[in-house]
Amino acid sequence: MPQLLLASGSPRRRELLTQIGVPFTTLSADIDETPLPNETPTAYVERLARGKADAGLLQLANDPAYPTACVLGADTAVVLDGRILGKPADEAESLAMLAALSNREHEVLTAIAVVDEQHCETRVVSSRVRFRPISPEEARAYWASGEPRDKAGSYGIQGLGAVFVENLSGSYSAVVGLPLCETAEILQRFGIPCWQCLEGEKP
Repeated sequence: MPQLLLASGSPRRRELLTQIGVPFTTLSADIDETPLPNETPTAYVERLARGKADAGLLQLANDPAYPTACVLGADTAVVLDGRILGKPADEAESLAMLAALSNREHEVLTAIAVVDEQHCETRVVSSRVRFRPISPEEARAYWASGEPRDKAGSYGIQGLGAVFVENLSGSYSAVVGLPLCETAEILQRFGIPCWQCLEGEKP
C-alpha cells in the first residue's frame, strides 16, 4: 500500500484525515500563494493544491524511506462577489472582511490534489455559507479571541466563528479545509483505503 503524506501544516486538515482513519505523515510544502492576473478563484485553489502536492512529491525524490508515496495537497478560499478573501493582515482587515460577509451568502472553495510519480488527480468542491448579521462589537470581540488571524475569510466554522453561520449548503468538512467524501474517493483510487485506524488510534 502506498504511504500517504499530507503537504499541509493545518491542524484542521490533520484532524479531518485522522477522522476517516487514514494513516499519514505530514510535510511542509511552502509555495507562493499570490493569485495570478485574471485567475479565477476555482483555478487559483486548484493550482495551489496541485502546487503543494507537487512540492511535497519533489521533497521525496530519491528518498528510500518513501518508495511508493502519494502526496495530498489542499487549499481553501473564501470568495465573495468573485473576490478571494485571504487571511487578514491585521484587525482592520479582519473587521472589514466580517462586515462584508455579514448578513450575506458567500462561497467557500476547497481544492484537493493527490499525486504520485505517475498520476495526479484533483477536485474542487464548492459550498455556500450564509452569515447572520454581525455587529461591529461582535467582530472586534471575535478578533480579540485570536481565532481569525490565520483563517481565510477571517473566520473558522469549526471554532468560535460557528455562531455566525446561519445556513450551509454543501460540504462542512470542505469548509473546514478538506472535503472528506471526495478525498476518500480519490485516495481509494490511489490504493489508500479509509478506516485503516481504529477509533482512538493515531496515524
